[in-house]
Amino acid sequence: MEFRRITSLPPYVFTIIDGLKIEARRAGEDVVDLGFGNPDLPSPDIAVEKLAEAARNPRNHKYSSSRGIPKLREAVSDLYRRRFGVEVDPDTEVINTIGAKEGFSHLMWVLLQPGDAALVPSPSYPIHIWGPLFAGADVREMPFGPENDFFATMQEAWEYSWPKPRAIVLSFPHNPTTACVDLEFMQRVVDFAREKEVVLVHDFAYADLGFDGYLPPSILEAEGAKEVAVELYSMTKSFSMAGWRSAFLVGNPEVVQALAKLKSYLDYGTFQPIQIATTVTLNEVPEFPAEVQKIYQGRRDTLCDGLDRIGWSFPKPMGTMFAWAPIPEPYQEMGSIEFASFLVKEANVAVSPGIGFGPGGEGYVRFALIENEQRIAQAVRSLRKALVKLN
Repeated sequence: MEFRRITSLPPYVFTIIDGLKIEARRAGEDVVDLGFGNPDLPSPDIAVEKLAEAARNPRNHKYSSSRGIPKLREAVSDLYRRRFGVEVDPDTEVINTIGAKEGFSHLMWVLLQPGDAALVPSPSYPIHIWGPLFAGADVREMPFGPENDFFATMQEAWEYSWPKPRAIVLSFPHNPTTACVDLEFMQRVVDFAREKEVVLVHDFAYADLGFDGYLPPSILEAEGAKEVAVELYSMTKSFSMAGWRSAFLVGNPEVVQALAKLKSYLDYGTFQPIQIATTVTLNEVPEFPAEVQKIYQGRRDTLCDGLDRIGWSFPKPMGTMFAWAPIPEPYQEMGSIEFASFLVKEANVAVSPGIGFGPGGEGYVRFALIENEQRIAQAVRSLRKALVKLN
């Protein structure tokens, strides 16, 4: 039996590292897993309590609204007013999605069809590349790294693209590179999109994970943004609610309503007790993301300071829950898959190979800050012993 849409997918390179990690653990090795960005911190107590309470009510076991219950959309509107100074209409400019990944994927179906094109940074979170491809569109990758002026690269990619892209995908703070931008950058991008009449899709997964006083801006803070932009805000990282699959698309009302129409054919929304618990969490513990941010910043410092001491130096990330590390010069000829495999085998430390985020990620590995500071320090000690060419 042939599955043409599936067979066109390349091998998922992260499974190579996962396989080595599982093999090592079966052999009794203690592997420090800094690969998959799966938050380890517990969800807010009030979220768990309200979920249990709401789940006991049989009325909440029915199909829910695919757009999200009204009080949840109002809570998101309040969050944007409080956190970013942005007014969004809960009835027309907010929709609940079953996690940001589902929201983004179906949004690509709304915006794109065969023959269309999207501009996507390279490297990128994989669904940012594959979402447009699943919709049948072409992806024009924009090289993205410390040596690039990203705005100039975006302009050039637009000028040399035909047909002209219908969507530009952005995500800041950026996974995997950890790159961060200011509101001035967001304004330049919005002005560009308004001039070119192209839709901006901003995945704001790390909205609350800025370090050293940096506060990531929402793209909707830019003047005129709602004419051309939508933004995905998720409970996954900010509130450590990854498995709950609760996120929101916010912004341009035409795009939001178009996604609502598509979703009305595809799903009945998130389980209603989860929506109720999310509503209460947003309203009653708005300080929770700040507590999460402090923990990740401490882990970042432990990792980056430790790696610097053993001779593996790179700038500390200003945001996200990752560190994007160039492969040390003595090991660069390995490439990211071979080097990441080497770290599992020789140091019992799992990281993500940069090539898994697209061709632009080759030459790097990504550390996820998903272990406590003691375990991260243990990983650094193991790396020091394994990376003998740095000593």
